[in-house]
Amino acid sequence: MKLCIKLVVIAISLACASADVSHILHHSGYTTTTPQPGPPNPYVFSYQAGRAPGHVDRQHTEVSDGSGVVRGAFSYVDPKNQLRTVQYVADEHGFHPQLSHEQEDTEAVKQAKRKHFALYNRIAQEHAAEGVNGAPNAAYAAGPRNTEAVAYATHKHLSEFERIAAEHARMRAELEAQRLNNPQDDGQYHGEEEQQYQHY
Repeated sequence: MKLCIKLVVIAISLACASADVSHILHHSGYTTTTPQPGPPNPYVFSYQAGRAPGHVDRQHTEVSDGSGVVRGAFSYVDPKNQLRTVQYVADEHGFHPQLSHEQEDTEAVKQAKRKHFALYNRIAQEHAAEGVNGAPNAAYAAGPRNTEAVAYATHKHLSEFERIAAEHARMRAELEAQRLNNPQDDGQYHGEEEQQYQHY
């Protein structure tokens, strides 16, 4: 137990000793001898790896010129045992990969694309602005069509609007009748004291 505590204390001491405190020293007026990092240096790295000794199924190479432009390539063997390679350039405009192969769609993706384009073409035909011999398409000229859900919501909204409008008209009529039955009330607010004075 004592050995574990000593090891923890030593580890914490080493971490504190190697910590960069230049930001603290800068604010307190002290200076440090730690050099500031310079401009990026060019570098090159490359590696190969595999799942079995002597078997390489992936590799990666990258080169930086030190000015922010990085070029590289990586290769791997896909689940269909095909070698796939991607070459890339990364610069101030982003990451630009180039594939050495065309990715083939799965059957599910092919089916989804067929459904999408069939629906797209049907809608495009329905909404075509030109009909036969240049005459406007009647469906297009009539404007968009509502779905059943939109038609139901529209009807519900208009019914509620009419109910509220009728209720407001009834309340206005009641107030007008009260005003006509009480000629002293001109419908204006004169303040509580003035109203009390008028009623006494």
